[in-house]
Amino acid sequence: MSDQISLGGSIRFPNSDRDEYAVELGRFLDLTDGVAQPKKLFDLLSGFAFQLGCKWVAYGPLTTNNMALNPVRCDSEEILNYPDGWQERCLAMGYERIAPVIKESRMGAGPIRWSDVYSDASTTEHERRMFDDAATFGLRSGISVPLRGPKGSCAVVSFARHCERDLKNRTITYLQLAATHFHLRVAKIANSHVFQKIPALSLREKECVLWVARGKSSWDIGVIMMISENTVNFHIKNVMRKLGTSSRTVAAIKAIRLGIIEL
Repeated sequence: MSDQISLGGSIRFPNSDRDEYAVELGRFLDLTDGVAQPKKLFDLLSGFAFQLGCKWVAYGPLTTNNMALNPVRCDSEEILNYPDGWQERCLAMGYERIAPVIKESRMGAGPIRWSDVYSDASTTEHERRMFDDAATFGLRSGISVPLRGPKGSCAVVSFARHCERDLKNRTITYLQLAATHFHLRVAKIANSHVFQKIPALSLREKECVLWVARGKSSWDIGVIMMISENTVNFHIKNVMRKLGTSSRTVAAIKAIRLGIIEL
């Protein structure tokens, strides 16, 4: 059908893509009206982005020196749908600390094309390898949108797709509008609640999740700490429960962002 979206190539809209963009944005705004759950809002944002050709979305606090600048209150596993393999790769390689788009997001205010960062003279070869690595997991092009919200909350939304062709300016504008609306809604929800205290982890739990963050398996951690693999898994499950995550990788990322551990 002529009005279907082809995610493997260019986006095809009937006659005027401008009208179709406006319809999709209006639908997204209507659907988010009255929604008070960050996870539901993220699902709606992901659905909107998918209609514009972006299969993957990631949302998180914009940090500096691994510490969040007034982060919004939202569990990490609820705010990104990147492939699990890529999340694990980022953690193992420490990409979260050196991501060039994050560096640009701290300084800029508008959408950032990944292709522009890749070709920028100030981008190092090590940073370019991160983009090349992402492409092997299917994330071949995208943008990142720095966001500012109530009480100085700072965050960034990234939209990615497996097509190497850059997004059109008009598409980027609509994604930016949707991302801004999403961030303001999530920040408002966060500010209407008392921020949760940072969960207290035991020394063993901290040590286990630290080794997880360094890319070690439960068997490896058991050898390093001289405890059984079952005991390692017990501690990691406790960490996941305390941090409210369903993944050991996300638990490690969250522990870093909360300052519980440092790599």
